[in-house]
Amino acid sequence: MRFGIIWLFFFCCGYQSAFSGGIKIERDISYSKGVPNVRENLLDIYYPKDKSKPKDVIVFIHGGSWNSGKKETYWWLGRNMASKNVVTIIINYGLSPAYQYEKMAADCAKALKWVSANVSSYGGDRNNIYVMGHSAGGHLATLLHSDPRYFVNEGISDPIRGLILNDAFGLDMYEYLTKAAPDHYTTSFLNTFSQNPEVWKTASPLYYIRNFKVPVLMFVGANTYPAIRLQSERLRTELLTLNTNTELKIIPKKKHVPMIAQMIFKGNILYDYILEFMGRI
Repeated sequence: MRFGIIWLFFFCCGYQSAFSGGIKIERDISYSKGVPNVRENLLDIYYPKDKSKPKDVIVFIHGGSWNSGKKETYWWLGRNMASKNVVTIIINYGLSPAYQYEKMAADCAKALKWVSANVSSYGGDRNNIYVMGHSAGGHLATLLHSDPRYFVNEGISDPIRGLILNDAFGLDMYEYLTKAAPDHYTTSFLNTFSQNPEVWKTASPLYYIRNFKVPVLMFVGANTYPAIRLQSERLRTELLTLNTNTELKIIPKKKHVPMIAQMIFKGNILYDYILEFMGRI
């Protein structure tokens, strides 16, 4: 076990070093005016050194059941995407139990406002901003676009050109919390979404289906949680009914955490799907 940990350490260090060429990184940028030292309101940006042409932009919202996770964990995603000529921003946001979902979504909206205003300085095209989220991050990414109040509160129009959902959890929290058997996650979910079933509906992107205006690319693990599979398929069906550009890709053999962990490897097929998606919309 000790040898394995040491090997993993050196592998990760070597892998991180291997992707330094041609890429710049700026860390711990505050996206919330007036609170520069609040860690929950910081972001990291990974971008190609060559800024001769404006590049597509991805903002990544991490998962973690709304109560854990941090931007530093996903340095490899930032470097991998930047090495593929995409300006990539990875954000922190407030977590439960200190905050509930509305504060989290509001933080993400503030981050998108900052990105829209500043990404051109890093070679990004502010008209081609995509939002990607895994698990709880997929919920927040989708809620940002479907519930207009978050961008309205920031005084901006929705800057999102497309959504990329990686095993998104919580697309319908009302359905989940009323039908799923309680487990060790339930208390944390109730900290995030309250005890009020009406709030569970307000927090659920599937209740705003007619507000979806941008293309959506969804990845779902073949062996993920049943709720993710069912709600992702429901989202796809309902969006197709509205003639919204929507694609759902089932990734063979993958469970929930491996759905994002597989992207540690630069050659992972999900990168090809993402680049093709951005290239055609």
